[in-house]
Amino acid sequence: MRRAGWVLALLLLVACSSKAESLWVLTIKSQHLRVELADYPDARRVGLMFRDSLPENQGMLFVFQKKQPLSFWMRNTKIPLDIAFLADDGTIFQIEPMQPLDEGHHVSREPARFALEVNQGWFSRHQIRVGDRVENLPRPLP
Repeated sequence: MRRAGWVLALLLLVACSSKAESLWVLTIKSQHLRVELADYPDARRVGLMFRDSLPENQGMLFVFQKKQPLSFWMRNTKIPLDIAFLADDGTIFQIEPMQPLDEGHHVSREPARFALEVNQGWFSRHQIRVGDRVENLPRPLP
C-alpha cells in the first residue's frame, strides 16, 4: 500500500509539472522563443485552440514528417496569431496574420515541414521577416 502511495504521488508530480519546463527553445535573429512542439497528429490537430492567452515569447512549432502543402485555420482559437512557414533549413518563406475564430485557410505557398505560430505582431516587434532563419529546429519524427 505504501508503494502505491509513492507511485500516485510521483504521477501527480509529473502531471502537475509546468509546460514551460518542457518547451523547445528556438533562436531567430538573437531572439529566443520558447515553443511547444506539435509533432504528433493529435497535437497538430488541437494546436493553440481553446486558450485565452499565449505568453509573449512563446509559441507553437508544428513539425511534420515530410514536406507537404500546409494549411491552417483558427477554428476554436481565441488568440490573434501570426504563422510563419519554414523551409527545411529554417528559412522563413511566408508570414501571415491569422484572426481569432476565422475558419479561412492559411496555406503555405510551397511544401514545408515546419510552421511556427506566435502572438500576432511578435515577428514585426522583433524585426523578423521573410528570409530570416529559425535556428535549433528539432528533427521531424520518423
